[in-house]
Amino acid sequence: MWNQPLYSLNSNTSFGNATANANIIYMMNDSFNYYDRDLNLVKNESFGTYEKVSDDPLTIKLTLAPTAKWSDGTPVTAADLILSHGAISGLYNNVEDTSDIENEDGTLKESEDGDVYFDASSPSWALITDFPVVGDDGKSLTYTYSKPYADWEKSLISPGLPAHVLAARALGETDATAGAQAVIDAFQNKDNSALSKLANSWNSDWNFVSMPAAEDANLLVHNGPMKITEFVENQHVVLEPDDAYEGQNKPQVDRITIRYNEDPAAAVSALKNGEVQIINPQSTADILQSLEGTAGITTETGYDATYEHVDLTFNNNGPFDPASYGGDAEKALKVRQAFLLTIPRQEIVDKIIVPLMPDAEVRNSFINLPGSPNYQESVDQNGQKDVYGTVDIERAKALLAEAGVTNPSVRILYGKGNVRREAQFALIKASAEQAGFTIVDNGNPQWGQKLGDKTYDASLFGWQSTSTAVAESQANYITNGQNNYGGYSNAEVDKLYDELLVETDPQRQKEITIEVEKHLVNDAFGVTIFQFPGIMAFDDSVSNVSKTTISPTIFWNFWEWEVA
Repeated sequence: MWNQPLYSLNSNTSFGNATANANIIYMMNDSFNYYDRDLNLVKNESFGTYEKVSDDPLTIKLTLAPTAKWSDGTPVTAADLILSHGAISGLYNNVEDTSDIENEDGTLKESEDGDVYFDASSPSWALITDFPVVGDDGKSLTYTYSKPYADWEKSLISPGLPAHVLAARALGETDATAGAQAVIDAFQNKDNSALSKLANSWNSDWNFVSMPAAEDANLLVHNGPMKITEFVENQHVVLEPDDAYEGQNKPQVDRITIRYNEDPAAAVSALKNGEVQIINPQSTADILQSLEGTAGITTETGYDATYEHVDLTFNNNGPFDPASYGGDAEKALKVRQAFLLTIPRQEIVDKIIVPLMPDAEVRNSFINLPGSPNYQESVDQNGQKDVYGTVDIERAKALLAEAGVTNPSVRILYGKGNVRREAQFALIKASAEQAGFTIVDNGNPQWGQKLGDKTYDASLFGWQSTSTAVAESQANYITNGQNNYGGYSNAEVDKLYDELLVETDPQRQKEITIEVEKHLVNDAFGVTIFQFPGIMAFDDSVSNVSKTTISPTIFWNFWEWEVA
């Protein structure tokens, strides 16, 4: 049982970028490598191999294995890699202002012919500015970075959507070989008319919340071990082994059904009743207590790589947006600072997290994981603990008075139905209203699909790492970053991340991340609250279940799960 339904099979868009989607995509598709339980990179040579051809300039060669095939029998080729790079790098976009094509639900309208906007960004892939070289009859791709990049092995170009399927849907080319070539040609020739059509399909077609109709069956084409055989909206999705899969990670079970419920108590009840066998619910003291000592159930606890945080919205004409005050950035800053001073971080940790983890503390770094080598230095220098270490209602009132703002209304987005988030919202609301804020409950069960739609002023959710790359946080904080849902922009932060991408000295990497965090604190970007306490539980009908601290969490070794 998982807490959020699948809603997109393209997790590379800002709309589809969610763990709930990434889990399913991971089981349906292979790649050149993956993380094991201890966060070591494991090569998957049944999919392909990779090598560093040159250090100066940094050049990488990917070679796809003969066993790398799409589920319709089409080989995975360089065209699929070129599509991924072209769509995700941002190098081919020619639309800067997307306000005209944004829908209220976070999806995008179709761009006009010639307007190219792939809803994704990867600053590291944007360093690959020369068009990659196709070789070995389309089974290899060699690409060169314009600058050194330390984390290249953690950011290999890998297939996302199948190029031949996208060509069929967007360009009307139904021959797989011709379709793949059409995708290569569109990017290589910078054919904006073709790229516009490809982008429109790439952004939207793979967003769905139930089983696609027969005419859209190609949306389920995949290259990995599992295939979707049933998908019922807001209820469950069923995956079964694909007999055509020739790779190394062959599943040991006949079926994996993922049921959806935001309520952790419902997950525990379902596990105890034998309705599900594996759960990874948001943990509370009540959840842990209800699991401990239950016969036939194994429970594992520990810190996750996810951290809770509050981000503010800078671009929605709300209380934290300078545009609401005639462009007065200083006034908007004071209102943001005032609100952040009311967030009872320590109270949240004491009441909600300490009962689960007695040694739990407030997290005071945006980038560095508590316990990691750079964490304490970051806390000592970034200013978050100094400025927002304790609630200060009187100071918040004074800042609002200085700004000349009375009773600002703040809409808070969070996961409705999630007990822990509801408890946090209640504590934040009670505290902020003491300072004169009016807090509006914008909780929504589909909160993930609301991120970035500008209908809220503050968002309460968790960031889960997907990589151990040093610049992994970049998408959260740079201008127009894929995960920068609040419209934050600071040119100095952008420059620092540009430097971090190519910096190989660990000492300078640490200094850069601390400088970034200082800006985030000074700009009142938001606050971090706590590191997630994690609970995974499974019954004795399954074995070989474990979890890793980054996405895809409990699914990282699904092919090793066995039924007793």
